[in-house]
Amino acid sequence: AYKIHLCACVCGRKPPEVRKDSPFTEKFFTQTLDHFNFNSFGNGTFCQRYLISDKFWQNGSGPVFFYTGNEGDISDFALNSGFILELAEQQGALVIFAEHRYYGASLPFGKDSFSRPLVGLLTVEQALADYAVMITELKQQLQADNCPVIVFGGSYGGMLSVYMRLKYPNIVTGALAASAPILSTAGVGDPRQFFRDVTADYEAVSPQCSAAVRAAFQQLQDLAARQEYRRIQSAFALCQPPSAPRDIHQLNGLLRNAFTFMAMLDYPYSTHFMGNMPAHPVKMGCDIMLRGPDLLANLRDTAAIVYNSSTPLSCFDLYNLYVECADPTGCGLGPNSLAWDYQACTEVELCFESNNVTDMFPPMSFSQADRRRYCSERWGVTPRPGWLRLQFWGDALSSASNIIFSNGDLDPWANGGVRRSLSSSLIAINIPEGAHHLDLRGANDEDPESVVRARKQEAELIAGWIQAERNRQKH
Repeated sequence: AYKIHLCACVCGRKPPEVRKDSPFTEKFFTQTLDHFNFNSFGNGTFCQRYLISDKFWQNGSGPVFFYTGNEGDISDFALNSGFILELAEQQGALVIFAEHRYYGASLPFGKDSFSRPLVGLLTVEQALADYAVMITELKQQLQADNCPVIVFGGSYGGMLSVYMRLKYPNIVTGALAASAPILSTAGVGDPRQFFRDVTADYEAVSPQCSAAVRAAFQQLQDLAARQEYRRIQSAFALCQPPSAPRDIHQLNGLLRNAFTFMAMLDYPYSTHFMGNMPAHPVKMGCDIMLRGPDLLANLRDTAAIVYNSSTPLSCFDLYNLYVECADPTGCGLGPNSLAWDYQACTEVELCFESNNVTDMFPPMSFSQADRRRYCSERWGVTPRPGWLRLQFWGDALSSASNIIFSNGDLDPWANGGVRRSLSSSLIAINIPEGAHHLDLRGANDEDPESVVRARKQEAELIAGWIQAERNRQKH
């Protein structure tokens, strides 16, 4: 009864240019809607976008480097993962960046994709099957059947790279999982860890910085307790005055989200990934927090590093700049945020809390009970805690092989991932001066030596996996 995109001819249309100076060509793959139920949609298909570059490929013999797209438009990840192209030049590889179903232009049911029950085809398992099918068919089309495949991914995309190696080792030779929080998102670990580690980034710049943030939030809570809403509006340049505790909760979330964003993207140079960030945004935020005695103005202007990063705003709209969701670290805005919210309501566990004891933020809990309540109201689903851990091994990874787990010490996601090597082929690479998947970014003159060394080690490991696979094929 549902409208299915019968799009074989549409998927074959001439795609638009990605960018004139881009090494990639944008294409669309006719993908199966439901890999696991033969009755639900028949053999219905949708158009899945991917970017491909054969600029450095040793045709028919070089390896395939495949990026397992994550929660966003695939072109953003391609533009901010220059290391993969640099490695492709060294190793003669074909490069493919695949877009995750329900993100970017890969919407299985167009504008209806987020309606119930159609959104139910948004699962980790379906996405992995998409990538397995795409890799297999594109290799056949390109006469690359014997070319080893290495998968790459950052953050959730890094989780998917790990899962591809676990679930489809017949297709994938090895995986580089950068900043992949495969433990915390499977419910393994301390729910206080994430915001504790965000706080640690600011404390590392200056203990006075985190103390100033904590004091500023306390001033905000004191004003709210006295219901001085007009003063709060003035102090934070809000478009509308808050009028209830719900609005103060939203303001706390908006402010906490800004500090989180800067910690994740604390790169040593300016970037244009998920917004425009200056170099060393955490240090810049601390400089603002410590510039003078008006802590509320300092808190506002620190958050403005994030919220004014693209377009200067005359006032901050509480409910348009930040949307609370099933991910306390932020879902973002627009259609992609709907997809991630649904995933955080189903398989991906993100029950993180701030408590003002182990971190500098106001107490804001997000328990499994909070998650169940929210997800039932928003999506009509009941989360299934422990499913991701059951499906994809959790912390029992020792029997796997050929996976690199890279993490940066500046990244609050890092301690939700694998920080110690588990075997000779399950290698943890820790980058002391690295923020969120810095190693996947292209080389930059401002790179710390630790990330230069990490990329060199990654390149050597991947080259070894490729050679081992070639040797195996000979026998």
